[in-house]
Amino acid sequence: MAKVSFDGRTGRVRSSVRNDVPKTQKSVGDVVREIKEGMKKPEGENYRERSLAIHGLVCARCGREFNHTNRHLLTVHHRDGNHHNNPPDGSNWENLCAYCHEDVHSREVLGEYFDGTRGGRDDVVVYGDDDTNSGPGSLGAKLQEAMKNKKK
Repeated sequence: MAKVSFDGRTGRVRSSVRNDVPKTQKSVGDVVREIKEGMKKPEGENYRERSLAIHGLVCARCGREFNHTNRHLLTVHHRDGNHHNNPPDGSNWENLCAYCHEDVHSREVLGEYFDGTRGGRDDVVVYGDDDTNSGPGSLGAKLQEAMKNKKK
């Protein structure tokens, strides 16, 4: 409880706080334990660790092997695209490195764009100015030609 008093000689207000109830201090271990318990995910949401245990620390696409120092680069891809479909046997998951996972999803976006199933977004495909049909610019030339045909 706080106590406030006025000193008439100096004209100052003094306040002091008295704690009638002593504070109990938690140990560092108790605090860490509470934080970890708060971070635990409900059953079914920790599919990443289950997938890594089932399929191993290997990218299913490029075959790159991972260890405890770089396992954060290994992601779980849902084959059917539904992140809520997490069967216990892992049949809807495949472990992909971050690069392969990005490649899979960017191919889906590109395929949807060329099929015309992309819902109303303005997607831009970057391509080179190379007009030849061989060499490093050939993919860019093919994409440019496909975009011209799509506009017709």
